[in-house]
Amino acid sequence: MAGVANTWGYGAMTNHFGDVTANSKAILLIGANSAVANPIGFKHMLQAKDRNNCKLIVVDPVYTKSAAKADYYVRLRPGTDIAFAYGMLHLIFKNGWEDKEFIKNRSYAIDQIRKEAEHWTPEETENVTGIPAEQLKEITRVFATTKPATLAWALGVTQHSVGSSNTRIYSILQLVLGNVGQNGGGCNIIRGHDNVQGATDMNNLADSLPGYYGLSDAAWKHFCKGWGQDYDKFIKRFATSVKEPRQKLGEDVENTKFKEYFYHDPKNPEDRNWRNEKGYSLSKWWQGVLKEENTFSSGNLRVLWVQGTGITSMAHLTKIQEAIDKLDMLVVVEPFVNEVAVLSDRKDGIYILPASTQFESSGYVSATNRSAQWRSQVIPPIYEAKQDQEIMMEFAKKFGFYDEYVKGMMLDVVDGEIKKVKDSFVWPDDATNEIARTTQSIGNNGRTADRLKKHQENWENFDPDTLMGKPGSPVAGEYYGLPWPCWNKNHPGSPVLYDVTKPVWKGGMGFRNRFGLEHNGVSQLAEDAVTLPGSKVKGGYPQITKENIERVLGITLSEEEKAKMGSSWSMDYSGIIAKKCEEAGVSPCGNAKARAIVWEFADQYPKHREPLHSPRQDLVEKYPTFDDQARNFRVSTKFISEQKAQDWSKDFPTIMSSMRLVNLSGAGMLERTSKYLAHITPEMFAHVNPELALKYGIQDGEMMWIHSPQGTKIKVKCIHSHSVTPDRICLPYNFAGVMQGVDISKNYPEGTKPYTIGESSNTVTNYGFDINTQISEFNAGLCRLERAEDQSMFKTSFFDEK
Repeated sequence: MAGVANTWGYGAMTNHFGDVTANSKAILLIGANSAVANPIGFKHMLQAKDRNNCKLIVVDPVYTKSAAKADYYVRLRPGTDIAFAYGMLHLIFKNGWEDKEFIKNRSYAIDQIRKEAEHWTPEETENVTGIPAEQLKEITRVFATTKPATLAWALGVTQHSVGSSNTRIYSILQLVLGNVGQNGGGCNIIRGHDNVQGATDMNNLADSLPGYYGLSDAAWKHFCKGWGQDYDKFIKRFATSVKEPRQKLGEDVENTKFKEYFYHDPKNPEDRNWRNEKGYSLSKWWQGVLKEENTFSSGNLRVLWVQGTGITSMAHLTKIQEAIDKLDMLVVVEPFVNEVAVLSDRKDGIYILPASTQFESSGYVSATNRSAQWRSQVIPPIYEAKQDQEIMMEFAKKFGFYDEYVKGMMLDVVDGEIKKVKDSFVWPDDATNEIARTTQSIGNNGRTADRLKKHQENWENFDPDTLMGKPGSPVAGEYYGLPWPCWNKNHPGSPVLYDVTKPVWKGGMGFRNRFGLEHNGVSQLAEDAVTLPGSKVKGGYPQITKENIERVLGITLSEEEKAKMGSSWSMDYSGIIAKKCEEAGVSPCGNAKARAIVWEFADQYPKHREPLHSPRQDLVEKYPTFDDQARNFRVSTKFISEQKAQDWSKDFPTIMSSMRLVNLSGAGMLERTSKYLAHITPEMFAHVNPELALKYGIQDGEMMWIHSPQGTKIKVKCIHSHSVTPDRICLPYNFAGVMQGVDISKNYPEGTKPYTIGESSNTVTNYGFDINTQISEFNAGLCRLERAEDQSMFKTSFFDEK
């Protein structure tokens, strides 16, 4: 059994929607159809237009419902975000619109961005992106000269083979304009689902631990201490580079048939310390089963446990189907039947455990702006459903590690040391406090259950524009939901990240010092001009550690304090570092410069690289993708070899992008069980420009095949639409139950079939993965259209049968 984790992390919102409503004068919304994906958030943008005469610029390959409300709609070719951003930067530098003081005092290596931007003239930007040069000049002028201006994006920016570079270039754009750390400014990444930010903070990922800790031994030691575990015993559960058995609790390793997966030969170069290695990503977990590409693991992936994720909303559904057929066992834990459970025709080895909904449980979620929201249970779980934690605890009991699993909830900090304080726990309060105590890395320490409950009970006492608790109320002086970082129980939360106009203990902070004190002889700390109000330290300073705290803060620690203190602010359970920083008015994570180059990445600064399957072969030669990746997330990944395997545009001339539907989320497994929501979109479809559709003889409303370079196909209804140009189509990813023209809905357990089924767009998603996060390239693939000879449709919905 292997852990498979989500790699959909794509940043945190620096500001909040109330701030946008109250202060933003310009909004650049790119790769996000918020009117559909986050209508509550889009309401705030419309209010900003009404209240502030805010100019809304929507950049999207498709004319969306958000675009319909825009002052400026900009249509770009999918996969060209970086070229577009550099086109703006070219004009910004040319016209002197950059914030020179911000660049000087709070950023590093913008000169390299300036040099790259010289290449991206309006003409070259138009050639690559398709955006008319005159329109580029107009929207750049509006966005660059209007203050404050915010930039917002979502999955349309991240779901590319250069997705991580996309997010970097837009952050750099805001740095250049000095819009970071400003009310009404910032980079506001809009989540499309409830508690995505919370799941990201808990790092349901294959490459890190909760709170964005890495996989180093220092991080494991930190959590072992917080969980009350012996580190030396704990790590024996992982494969190691010495010949010794990895413990399997509850079984005698010598007598198990899985013995070969627990002993490791030190002469084997692939025998590694797996606790320090990335796992399989959600995007390519199936390679751990199929082994079609080079994989690096201590054994084949044999069991898949799916809980709380729409795994069929991931790419390459046929590969997922193949992998499920070969697994020893699949376990699905959901309130509704997750479509991964019906992909296979196998008659055994699939277990569906009914989990309760959020209304049948309590605890907190984190909103898109980093605010925590406590929710109270409405009703107890109905029928045989169990709450998520009950299921996991039963699992822990079965496999013999329940006591270790829950021990952290019975610990607390007493006199600066972790100690056991009780023999039982209260769920979810003690789990919330354990999370607060262990995830210092995001300043989560002050977000305790009692404080969050108090905010829930006093929600009417918060100003929606500022998030500040009203004077005289029980929450006066605190920001709603204690948006992290919330350094300790005295801290009010941080509504706007990197705001240097406020004292640290009033919600302000500089940029985090993460990458050393200097690079190429240049200081990475903020200049003296960046001194936060109330700080006893002038200008920039490093992150606070046990080694430097006395020197940086100008204090002397007692021997007792030194003995209790952790190695750094993110490893300090004693709370002493946070307390000393509070007294000095400084941020535990430092006050540094934001770097525009990442010297650990393949591209130190963002570069435009054509999608792996590009419609412009001429640009593939000019802007090729990365070299193939030998190893990442335990599997090799193709880049240049796939891109240059052939001229993909000859056989697959049409660009294919995904879209959301306002009535469905993820794979639609929840909403399609509602006949009312299903009735809004009762069948799977694709938007096709009439000119393109008629080229293939496909009339409006007729069935068609969409073929992909991977040799897969789906049969969907063609909807003539001018929302897309003749070179592209757009289709939702919210359906399942039909695979390449074959109805598989018979696999639903009796009484669980949704009211509507349909082909999944992810059956034809092209090969392609981000080089850093391994997120799939959902939004820049190619396809070929064909009119279906058989125009009959499956009875894909309850409504057809009626």
